[in-house]
Amino acid sequence: MNILPSVLKNLIDKLTILPGVGPKSAQRMALHILQYKQSQAIALADGLKACIDNIVTCDRCKNFADANPCKICTDSTRNQHVLCIVETLSDLISIEQTGGFQGVYFVLSGHLSPIDQIGPEELNIPTLLSRIHSEPIDEIILATNATIEGETTAHYIVSHLPDQIKVTRLAAGIPIGTELEFLNTNTLFHALQERKEVAT
Repeated sequence: MNILPSVLKNLIDKLTILPGVGPKSAQRMALHILQYKQSQAIALADGLKACIDNIVTCDRCKNFADANPCKICTDSTRNQHVLCIVETLSDLISIEQTGGFQGVYFVLSGHLSPIDQIGPEELNIPTLLSRIHSEPIDEIILATNATIEGETTAHYIVSHLPDQIKVTRLAAGIPIGTELEFLNTNTLFHALQERKEVAT
């Protein structure tokens, strides 16, 4: 017998779409929200709605932003000739937090995964390649995760790049199977600074 009100059950179901949140965690979160002061719960809902209404995707790099193009793409102090390719926005944020990169980005929003029917088109790779061919890019940093899927994605991108572009990969120090967002800032900073050139 389900003793939960239908609107509460609906909230729990919606929370399970979040990564790493199962039914039990979703129920705990929903009940916690209901125990807030009403003003806090409404502020949370308003904050979520404000993001949905105002956050856009940058056409150039696929970063989330409040303007299109985003602040990184329009920053004249950044090196527009060095392009760092990352899997997720979390990876971009992790690299930015190192303070060690002053180029620009492209966010794939995932990695190649034939079993999940995620191919180049789903990752905007054609858009990425078009950008690379139309802009004066001198170096591409492949900052995909050190996983099988991340390596496969990096290899696919390299196989479609012009020969004259320098391609580098984050240096050793990142354990195999590790996702960038879980690395400490110091490790990621050194991996970025000591990146290695990739044969194309």
